[in-house]
Amino acid sequence: MKIKAGLCALLAMFSFNSWSSERSEQAWEQVEQGALLIDVRTPGEFSQGHLDGATNYPLNTVDKAFAKIDKDTPIVVYCRSGARSGKAMSYLKQVGFKEVYNGGGLVEMQSTKPTP
Repeated sequence: MKIKAGLCALLAMFSFNSWSSERSEQAWEQVEQGALLIDVRTPGEFSQGHLDGATNYPLNTVDKAFAKIDKDTPIVVYCRSGARSGKAMSYLKQVGFKEVYNGGGLVEMQSTKPTP
């Protein structure tokens, strides 16, 4: 029984890693095509390191920060783990943004960044 539980945990871990790298790779494709890259972490987190070209709009400011941005603008959001960026993506889609992508977490995005 312990072996079965261990195998299930291992399979879950591999499928999550595959899914998360897939979402960040898709996010990079959008960035390469001109999508805005938005970091929804706090200013303190942003100042400790962020992706090149990213703009910092903390999650609690997303409603005001995006008020003047055209709803047809493609947007990629990321945070530390993917949770806040998931909330930002849901909110932006709810208010009418058509192309919003959750890149996941900073480390995830860094690990899948395309090389020139």
